[in-house]
Amino acid sequence: MTEPTEPTEPTEPAEPAETAETAEPAETIEGNAHAATSATYAELAAVGPYGVRPGHALITMVEPHPGHEHAYNRWYEDDHFIAGAMAMPWIFAGRRWVATRELQLLRTPENSAVARPVTAGCYLSTYWLTEGRYDEHMKWTVGINQRLNRDGRVHQDRTHVFTAFQDHEATVYRDGAAGPRDFHALDHPYAGLVLEVIDADGPQRRAELLEWLRTRHLPRRLAGSPAAMVTVFRPTPLPGDRMSYVRQVEGVDTRLTLLWFLEDDPCAVWAAHFADREAAVAASGLGRVELVAPFLPTVPGTDRYVDELR
Repeated sequence: MTEPTEPTEPTEPAEPAETAETAEPAETIEGNAHAATSATYAELAAVGPYGVRPGHALITMVEPHPGHEHAYNRWYEDDHFIAGAMAMPWIFAGRRWVATRELQLLRTPENSAVARPVTAGCYLSTYWLTEGRYDEHMKWTVGINQRLNRDGRVHQDRTHVFTAFQDHEATVYRDGAAGPRDFHALDHPYAGLVLEVIDADGPQRRAELLEWLRTRHLPRRLAGSPAAMVTVFRPTPLPGDRMSYVRQVEGVDTRLTLLWFLEDDPCAVWAAHFADREAAVAASGLGRVELVAPFLPTVPGTDRYVDELR
């Protein structure tokens, strides 16, 4: 004999399943998200630093793999220079530079701690970031580069030789108040650029090295030289969630990065003004030169110099 069952409560009628007709369209959801994001832009623009000083820089020297020089140049110039840099918040200037084989062979020292071999890294890109906006920019750049990588918009046939975000320490001018300022430097039509990397003899000596460069050495070297200015930066560590193909920055406690902006072709002035950089710095007893590398500005929209890299 079976046990009597308890009477059951009447059940509520089931809600109708959400259908394509009742669901909120995907484009509406995306539009709402876009509207919210757009409103956030207005809030961000209303607060925080927005000066014109190049308080920070991205300096990146890259070697395209052999046989991929043309493809790399077109990818970087046609896509990455814009989507991976210039379109980002707080980058306000950028310029690309190139080292032909002739310029690569002028580099010193042969046993560089930066470029191995010293001729590695035939393209250089430099960008100015608004002072005080480094943290905000880094959040954006990590996010956009992860997205670009997922979307297959990252050229893999290249090696980062020297890539670092850097904080501005000083700018020394040849002509005092006359001429372009450092915030103009990446827009002014300079004929060349020399990248110089100096390592201090220990973290405690870097401030002393910087002071010597800023107040004594660079003013003397700029006088009568083809360089209109020198900007001095110190590298900062890259975030832990950086792209895997970019190695962590070396020398963050000891290194200084100098950019010499030239009014003449670097080949024409190299012997007279840059060939002795190692000896000149070593004589100070404050540090050693790890790279002196000349570059020419690229010609946007062209493949000029691509066939002169090897």
